[in-house]
Amino acid sequence: MASTAFNDLIEQTQAAELLTQAIERDRIAPAYLFVGPDGVGRKRAARLFLDALLEKSPPPSAKGRASQDNHPDILWVEPTYQHQGKAISAAALIEKGVALPKGRPQVRLEQIRNITRFVSQAPLESPRLLVILDEAQTMGESAANGLLKTLEEPGHCTLILIAPSVDSLLPTIVSRCQRIPFRRLSAEGLNTVLQSLELHEILAHRAILTMAQGSPGRAIQYWEKLQAIPAEVLAACQTPPTTASSCLTLARDIDKALELESQLWLLDYLQQQYWGAGLTASLAPLEQAKTHLIQYVQPQLVWEVTLLKLANL
Repeated sequence: MASTAFNDLIEQTQAAELLTQAIERDRIAPAYLFVGPDGVGRKRAARLFLDALLEKSPPPSAKGRASQDNHPDILWVEPTYQHQGKAISAAALIEKGVALPKGRPQVRLEQIRNITRFVSQAPLESPRLLVILDEAQTMGESAANGLLKTLEEPGHCTLILIAPSVDSLLPTIVSRCQRIPFRRLSAEGLNTVLQSLELHEILAHRAILTMAQGSPGRAIQYWEKLQAIPAEVLAACQTPPTTASSCLTLARDIDKALELESQLWLLDYLQQQYWGAGLTASLAPLEQAKTHLIQYVQPQLVWEVTLLKLANL
């Protein structure tokens, strides 16, 4: 089972080999750091690793074993926003129809305390408890220090931290984890993943593939962002506007149709599009616009100024 558990991890040979050896030799580390770019298979590998570990232990009863999503010995932790006094994930807010707050989600101290409480109990159905901490780099200082204490005394638990780089975490945390490296996929690997998912329309969109930089997950995410932009707004952005009136109208439409994160992504997309079209003089104003939006300058004003610059007006 272990030798084939990671066969569908495209071009992540080293990660698959390290995890396979751990399972086959029954030498599971107290903590792992799955490190590498977003969207290249880190979370998929974590799920496959958990599946392999659970299959090594017999089911607790004739009813069989619970799935990962409701397994009593598995805890998934992801960054959250603070909403109405509670920590809530981006997906949960979107499901409720609530606009995402300004700022970025983070793994909070209370979530780390919940991990501490979880690992202090005995496993119910498996030889060990399993904790997956996604986007571990979003921890603040207090949360990171709290996690460090758990890593020092994990008990009957294996923790999997998922992060983009070792530099994004405290060295003391990194030193307590076995590092499992993940890399960007080649063009061929990216093509293989997207074809296997029958996402042929993404393969035909060069700008999205270039922006994804070898990450199938990002390619899918970026394609979804592109589809969410109103067609008339996207069409008007494909080339710089030529009149003051069209600049002001487009600025208004962009601000009305898109929230801040989508506006920032649109600027990245336009930079890629304009670069491909040889419109290199347009890149600097777009970069300046991103800086202003990040600083929470009024978005419509930012777009008005930017589009007027692009039109040389």
